[in-house]
Amino acid sequence: MPHRNDSGSDIIDLSKAKIVQKNFTVLNDVDLHIKKGKFCYLIGKTGSGKSSLLKVLYGQLPLQGGNGQVAGFDLKKLRQSDIPNLRRKLGIVFQDFQLLSDRNIEKNLLFVLQATGWTDKIKMENRIDEVLASVGMKTKKHKMPHQLSGGEQQRAAIARALLNHPELILADEPTGNLDPETSNDIMTLLKNLAEENNCAVVMATHDYHMIQNYPGEAIRCENGQVSVLDTAELFE
Repeated sequence: MPHRNDSGSDIIDLSKAKIVQKNFTVLNDVDLHIKKGKFCYLIGKTGSGKSSLLKVLYGQLPLQGGNGQVAGFDLKKLRQSDIPNLRRKLGIVFQDFQLLSDRNIEKNLLFVLQATGWTDKIKMENRIDEVLASVGMKTKKHKMPHQLSGGEQQRAAIARALLNHPELILADEPTGNLDPETSNDIMTLLKNLAEENNCAVVMATHDYHMIQNYPGEAIRCENGQVSVLDTAELFE
């Protein structure tokens, strides 16, 4: 397994990284170093490389140049068989929730635990209750996804992302389908989870109002380059 030693505290460590999608270099010379507990926005216009960067971080796209490590895994040496082990260290949240529509919330979460190697029934039940409680959804575990509001479905998706005690949450437009009030609830939740669990969050968003309300660091994708800045600089 392509591990490194964990003496450094960067959960994401990219140096001169080259991000390629469909034979087209979308980002080049990417230097990105993010520590545990950090909350970062990933910003940029549509097509600027945000989703491609996230896909490299969770192993869906190979790293085509430079060096990169995520949660202790060397992305240059990442084999197909290593990807499930990498993803156990990550929580991934999408805009469209991606809940399985044919089973209730509890069974959605159970499916993930079984797929990632959990076998003890009591431990699985306890972990599901813990993560649902942490997102305010414990009373909804027997509901089917279609019985929940968009905000509740996203809370369930975040609970699913937390199951394996992730060191890093990657969220791709997690509030994109939600109304402003629900979006604020989800943001507060993600911010609190990052602090309480000492896990880093990288959240792609187009919502500058939210960035103003919840300041932090921003990773900007622009003209094939990546820069890191304080969100206050976006509004000067």
